[in-house]
Amino acid sequence: MTATSNSVSPSVAARPKRSDARRNYEKVLAAARDAFAEGGAEASLEEIARRAGVGIGTLYRNFPNRQALLEAVYVEEVEALCASATRLDNLPPWESLVAWLHGFVAYIRTKQALAPELLDHLGRDASVFRSCREALVSAGAPLLTHAQEAGVVRPDTDLDEVLQLVGGVAKIPGRAPEEIDHMLDIALDGLRYRA
Repeated sequence: MTATSNSVSPSVAARPKRSDARRNYEKVLAAARDAFAEGGAEASLEEIARRAGVGIGTLYRNFPNRQALLEAVYVEEVEALCASATRLDNLPPWESLVAWLHGFVAYIRTKQALAPELLDHLGRDASVFRSCREALVSAGAPLLTHAQEAGVVRPDTDLDEVLQLVGGVAKIPGRAPEEIDHMLDIALDGLRYRA
């Protein structure tokens, strides 16, 4: 995220500055994101280090415990989704909103894997959850507003309603990601403005 955008987590340790340490940090995050998506938050830290191609000491140097790694993965997903809103801004209004909402579905998948353990560790009112929510709203609201101003999205809704709709579709149990994406497209068709 840029310096002007919302900071999503003051509690996650700063990313390393040396290029080799930064690469290891990013490799561990990527491996953890994949492992948590496949096996849930209980994925082994040793397995994550192996997937990342680093030693367990490198993992612990960057993330002193499982909760720190879970939180960093969660925040990284939010930051990536927020940053995508800026990159999508060059598309036509409807396409940029729909692409961002499909990204939101992928974020929900990660959140479902991580949230229970993070909630147990941090609590529902943790600042990381509040700041992440604020950052998501700040990123997504302009896309919705732009689509509404362009006359391609119905004016009688807001981002909170849209995110609830999308979150509900994303959480349908027992469906493959491509099925969820298809159902999301059907649901989003109801957002289109019709004179």
